[in-house]
Amino acid sequence: MDINTATPIFAALAHATRLRVFRSLVEAGPDGLSAGQIAAQLNVVQNTMSSHLNTLTQNHLITKQRNGRKLIYRANYECMSDVITFLLQDCCNGSQNVSESVSAAIACN
Repeated sequence: MDINTATPIFAALAHATRLRVFRSLVEAGPDGLSAGQIAAQLNVVQNTMSSHLNTLTQNHLITKQRNGRKLIYRANYECMSDVITFLLQDCCNGSQNVSESVSAAIACN
């Protein structure tokens, strides 16, 4: 990932509701959530939620898959990994203490 690819991704996450959506989907794991579930969980009206979901999808932060009449949204963990790698590619200038702290912070719980 380069700066030109990363910039629109960060712009998409720079909105509080979209960041909350993304974090909810990361927490939901591979099962994902429907648009209605996300909207209810975050107390956001459906049409507004649809706009936020489209922005996150267009920036490859989330994926969507039709399941019957519902669309299921999931965090795109590959994109998330690419973004984290981009942020950390020159991390810490070799400082072992800092790199261990960063590694611990991003480990899955």
